[in-house]
Amino acid sequence: MRVLLGVSGSIAAYKAALLTRLWVKRGDEVRVLMTDAATDFISPLTLSTLSKHPVHSEVSTESGWNNHVELGLWADALVIAPATANTLAKLANGLCDNILSAVYLSARCPVFVAPAMDLDMWQHPATRDNLQRLQTHGVRLIPVGHGELASGLVGDGRMAEPEDIVTFVDQALGGHQQAEKKALTGKKALVTAGPTHEALDPVRFLGNSSTGKMGIALAERLARQGAEVTLVLGPTHLRPANTAIRVERVESAEQMHRACAVVFPHCDIAVLAAAVADYKPKNYSETKIKKKSDDLFIELAKTIDIAATLGREKRPGQILVGFALETNDEVQHARKKLQKKNLDFIVLNSLRDPGAGIGHDTNKISILRRDGSQTDFDLKDKTAVAADIVEEIIRQANPNA
Repeated sequence: MRVLLGVSGSIAAYKAALLTRLWVKRGDEVRVLMTDAATDFISPLTLSTLSKHPVHSEVSTESGWNNHVELGLWADALVIAPATANTLAKLANGLCDNILSAVYLSARCPVFVAPAMDLDMWQHPATRDNLQRLQTHGVRLIPVGHGELASGLVGDGRMAEPEDIVTFVDQALGGHQQAEKKALTGKKALVTAGPTHEALDPVRFLGNSSTGKMGIALAERLARQGAEVTLVLGPTHLRPANTAIRVERVESAEQMHRACAVVFPHCDIAVLAAAVADYKPKNYSETKIKKKSDDLFIELAKTIDIAATLGREKRPGQILVGFALETNDEVQHARKKLQKKNLDFIVLNSLRDPGAGIGHDTNKISILRRDGSQTDFDLKDKTAVAADIVEEIIRQANPNA
């Protein structure tokens, strides 16, 4: 794997030496980019020696021009670790005043950021906004650690440990690329993601707070394993970074069902991760509903059950995966859905588990199978959760492998 490691000015920059060493030791090729501030914390000579390549800290030097476009095209992954609050702000807003930000704006490969900063900086709304913007651009956030910080405070903001960064990137990219086995090559996959919006009038709708992160992560993982993926995506500002994924944008449950009905007969795998509304307004108003009294009564009608409909149409050999988000009697409700909708397995998460479910970067799941078995997983980043789910799909697709 060809890795561009971007290092910005944080006390955590010393970890870049071990990070470089880990990749080089297993045979990856590493090129290092440093901001001016980063050179105050770790010597370019150290990283040059470990990477076995010159370190780039300027767009141009007396010896020539460092072609940021060429570097951006060369890499399989750009990993910025540590990523300071200042660097995150520059990247989020397209500011291009150093070699690192220039390469970022030229990169066509997946981009990862491993933030490192003090507790209050990490929690500041400006930092949160910048991270959100970067994620809408397809940048992958490597979760920060919790512990003692350089200021002496204890909390979130520590840069992830080098071993964890390597693992995170591997999982996101489908494992060590040089030895990657694309187990789903030749397979066609359908994934649904995001919420649905059920219109009440031209400006109002019934919906939920799903972001689509889980479904997008699944689509990217399936594509990484060689599948030809169609992503039916509800209204969300997020999008997959992998341009090979075919994206079908929809708004309502009815539109999502129509899109799925076209793709499903021809696919080998269907993963229904979307948070589809169960009900919609029975009557749609062509004009904005005006405020007339203290109470407004809206009659609702059931939306089409996409999972159950596809389950009835499922042919032998197809794998159909559903999701269950529950608040009580979780396993019991999930098993009923598993049988009723003719799923091959169901992914259960509970809103009672901190960090799980809608709106988080993390998720905590259990996989329930038709044979009655169950596997519980720890809380993980949704990219890692997607890897676990796709591994189960591969196992069921190749039971004798």
